[in-house]
Amino acid sequence: MAISDNKNLRTLRDIPVGQTAIVKRIHGSGQLKRHIMDMGITKGSEVLVRKLAPLGDPIEITIRGYQLSLRKSECEIIEVE
Repeated sequence: MAISDNKNLRTLRDIPVGQTAIVKRIHGSGQLKRHIMDMGITKGSEVLVRKLAPLGDPIEITIRGYQLSLRKSECEIIEVE
């Protein structure tokens, strides 16, 4: 089952611009998960969605006091509440 198949699951990609969310879990494994965690996106972190690029990719966020741009595919594996 793909992550996007679960209708109750909210990912960072679903958060509107200007809203904040708390990271609940990072799905996936391997290098991508490690890369995301190395950027400071860990369970319990508060994330603010700042803006979207004109075509919707990448998504700019603020986490731990700094700005970060993430691809939509990266945002889809970050579960938030």
